[in-house]
Amino acid sequence: QVQLVESGGGLVQAGGSLRLSCAASGRTFNSDARGWFRQAPGKDREFAAAIRWSSGSTFYADSVKGRFTISRDNAKNTVYLQMNSLKPEDTAVYYCAAGMAPTIQFANGYQYWGQGTQVTVSS
Repeated sequence: QVQLVESGGGLVQAGGSLRLSCAASGRTFNSDARGWFRQAPGKDREFAAAIRWSSGSTFYADSVKGRFTISRDNAKNTVYLQMNSLKPEDTAVYYCAAGMAPTIQFANGYQYWGQGTQVTVSS
């Protein structure tokens, strides 16, 4: 089993920044993909960013590319999502996920999910 705990959400004005953290514990050795997904009210969950733990390769949705940065801390088994130049349309619950994820942007490839953290961007 893998446990994921997110933190760092909150309320910020448009143009501001937030950093989300996702700390993993348990049997993470077979969860090479760590991703961030988000779900806005009334919308489907969508891919935001991901990282391959083994290689460090990063992947981004077009909507966040150039504004968000995903990174990892191996020693802490933690993934971060630095979000800059936030827009009101970034408002959503952000979920951390872990799994093998053969296709890294597809949510059904992730076996473990955090509880979610709310990000609200005011205009």
